[in-house]
This record gives sequence, C-alpha cells and structure tokens, in this order.
Amino acid sequence: MQDLSGIQKQLTGLSDFLVALGDEKRQAILIELMAAENGIQGLRVIDLTDATNLSRPAISHHIKILMQANLIQCRSEGTKNYYYLSHDLTQINQLQDLISNVKTIVKESGRE
Repeated sequence: MQDLSGIQKQLTGLSDFLVALGDEKRQAILIELMAAENGIQGLRVIDLTDATNLSRPAISHHIKILMQANLIQCRSEGTKNYYYLSHDLTQINQLQDLISNVKTIVKESGRE
C-alpha cells in the first residue's frame, strides 16, 4: 500500500478551510460576496442578512469562521465593517494540489 502520509498532512492543513466551505450557510454568504457588484467595497452584515435570511448574530458567527479560514476579509469605515472575498489564494492552491494528488493515486491504482 502507498504511503499516504503526505495526503494526510494536506488534509490536516486544509481542515479549517474545508469545514468553512462545507456549511451551506457559509456557502450562501460566499455566493453573495461573489455576486456583489462592488467587489472589494464589500457587503455589510445587514446586506448579508437580507440576502441569506439569517440573523445578524448568525451572520457574524459565520463571518468569523470564514475569516479564520482566510476566505474573506474585512475593512472598516468608521463604525461600519465591509466584508469581501480574500485575494489570498494559498489555501485554494493547496486544495487544488490535494485534489491532483488524490487523482494521481486513483489513476495509479486503476480505480478510475
């Protein structure tokens, strides 16, 4: 059997990122941020509550998780916070590498 410790390390390194992506409510927030026409100007919590039908506390909870996973960032103007997609592609690139490695293992094992 192949040594899969590299795959395990990749999965462990991406676990917070994958958890953040795996929740449907966080997916809805990400979709709204992707759809925002104002890009880096971002959306406020109130904008996201209207779009997702989630409460402000729920949005804030999910935003915290998305920020910890480095999927979104925040900028402040006075007392207003605006959230937008992160431009750091490090974890997305790591996920692509993981998928590529898994595909290679599947192909080599003849289980396509």
